[in-house]
Amino acid sequence: MGLTTDPASTPPGAALQDAGPHAPPTGDDPASLQVVPARHYGRWVATVAVAVLVAQFVHGLVTNPVWEWGVFRAYVLSETIVKAVWVTLQLTVYATVLGFLLGTVLAFMRLSRSPLLQAVAWAYIWIFRSIPMIVQLVFWFNLSALYRELGVGIPFGPVFWSVDSNTLIGTIGAAVIGLSLHQAAYAAEVVRGGVVSVDHGQLEAAAALGIPRLRQIRRIVLPQAMRAILPTAGNEIIGLLKGTSVVYVMAIGELFYQVQVVYGRNGRVIPLLLVATAWYVVLTSVLSVAQYYVERRYARGANRTPPPTPLQRARRFVRTLRAAAARRDRPVVPLKTPGDIR
Repeated sequence: MGLTTDPASTPPGAALQDAGPHAPPTGDDPASLQVVPARHYGRWVATVAVAVLVAQFVHGLVTNPVWEWGVFRAYVLSETIVKAVWVTLQLTVYATVLGFLLGTVLAFMRLSRSPLLQAVAWAYIWIFRSIPMIVQLVFWFNLSALYRELGVGIPFGPVFWSVDSNTLIGTIGAAVIGLSLHQAAYAAEVVRGGVVSVDHGQLEAAAALGIPRLRQIRRIVLPQAMRAILPTAGNEIIGLLKGTSVVYVMAIGELFYQVQVVYGRNGRVIPLLLVATAWYVVLTSVLSVAQYYVERRYARGANRTPPPTPLQRARRFVRTLRAAAARRDRPVVPLKTPGDIR
């Protein structure tokens, strides 16, 4: 008489244990599934196509004689071009500082509770964003035709001191005024957007603590608003740097104007335009790097452990390579087997 066991009394997993280690896996066992890496054929085709286009472009830069790289090397660091770059930087710095100062004032005028201040700021922004920059520059260049003299005195009364418009506002001055007033209209909206992004409860809490209004703006509102202001402000500054090329209509010796003068004399249009392009790329790259680090600084309040900078990533990569090379050069000590131990 044989012994029988109740299937219900069999402990879980006993059947698998009895089956032995060589039992074939079941269909629900993840180990029985075959893992196949994903194949991105479209990505490979796009990569090859882009690589071919880049190679063709670089080949054309190197082999096409029209680029005249010898002329490019002769003029890219010439005294005339370097002086023109300096003028371009001066115009950019003056217009940026004055434009954002006036734009900040206009932004808070729009946020004011005074209907008159709101209306004046809105009208300024509307007008100066509607008129092209080149029209504004030509207007300020011909200001003496509208006002021969500018003076100081009592409003609607006698003038105590006056000076000729051309003497007070020269060509550079007219360019700075035109660029600054044009930039202020855009900077006002950038600053206003950043201020509006700050939670209103911050101001309510500061007012409850008795902090003066001006200190609230300087110490509470603006530091938080800078995280929203900086990306757009950086774009505006870069756009202003390239927009200074418009002042060529005023015969100011900035970069693009000097390049035009040079290729007007020697007829080397393509290499001289390449000189201007190279300088604009360099200046824009410097501004982009500065924008990155300024944004990183103002992001400390929201992110206490910011991601590493590109320089830090490069240093970490070099350290990793050195550590891997040191491990590769280290002699391998064979492990002792139990038989070697006596």
